[in-house]
Amino acid sequence: MFYTQLFTSKRGPLAKIWLAAHWERKLTKAHIFECNLENTVRDIMSPKMKIGLRTSGHLLLGVVRIYSRKAKYLLADCSDALISIKMAFRPSQTDLPVDALEATAKAITLMEDFTDFDSQLPDPSGSFENRLNEQK
Repeated sequence: MFYTQLFTSKRGPLAKIWLAAHWERKLTKAHIFECNLENTVRDIMSPKMKIGLRTSGHLLLGVVRIYSRKAKYLLADCSDALISIKMAFRPSQTDLPVDALEATAKAITLMEDFTDFDSQLPDPSGSFENRLNEQK
């Protein structure tokens, strides 16, 4: 009635999940990232053959352990990235001399050149028909 070939064979579709539920330490980082949890949960919820309640509980435990390890790896990667960003942008580690830490006003101020705005605007008092006639 219950088929254990899905779990006991090393190449079975749920083998890594079963392994995570029972021998968590045997899983490597590569095994963890190979597992597609969305498809696995779908296989557990609607199996091709009957799975006992206890067996499905073990499989769900394996899913939770793999998800937990994936979350730990993500947290470690994010922490490393944050530390490296903080190290790169430390305020005490600048290459500028002390007198050049503050920019002068001329260095950051644009020249006031408003020649583009000197053109004349059309007369607003003229009627709409007059403007149409002028354009023709």
